[in-house]
Amino acid sequence: MAALLLFDVLTAVRVAVQSSSPLEVAAVVTGAACVWLAARNSIWNFPVGVVNGILYLVVFWQSRLYSDAGLQLAFIALLIYGWVKWLRKATGPELPITRTPRRLAVWLGVAGVLYAGVAGVLLVTYTNAALPYWDSTTTAISLVAQLLLSRRHLENWLLWIGVDVAYVGMYWHRDLYLTSGLYVVFLGLAAYGYWQWRREVAAVVTP
Repeated sequence: MAALLLFDVLTAVRVAVQSSSPLEVAAVVTGAACVWLAARNSIWNFPVGVVNGILYLVVFWQSRLYSDAGLQLAFIALLIYGWVKWLRKATGPELPITRTPRRLAVWLGVAGVLYAGVAGVLLVTYTNAALPYWDSTTTAISLVAQLLLSRRHLENWLLWIGVDVAYVGMYWHRDLYLTSGLYVVFLGLAAYGYWQWRREVAAVVTP
């Protein structure tokens, strides 16, 4: 039974690779490599992540997911910032994991809704975007999640879990099957990240 299941999975992967463009395959490979290198605490996750962002910028643009394409520019900027900080080997106390302050959560929620609405209208009016409001909404959530992650607020993982579910469906709908599968992996990593961070918060609160 297990062997049959493995065969079905490998067959599905082979079919997905064959139906995908070489550019998307390269983007998926670099995306997986970036996450693996980050988990290994390797500085190479930054340059690989930059390459991944450039590849996905093109992939998403070709799939008419313009808001997601633009999101890659923000991710690239954050990766370069992290790369420079790592190279400088900045020292100091580690930023603690905390819960998101209510006022910040409200402001970010309002900003996210405004971005999703305005960007969605602009995409509908001025582009041939495939899924304008879905695209703008997932981008808004991703930006908020990335900001919370950089500030080490626990709730960032809940946003990543939710948006990764949406991304799986959106990329599958646009025939980006490998990318959809990659986001299933990211979904699992986000769930693990939330579990791990909650453990760390609990350890601090309950010595």
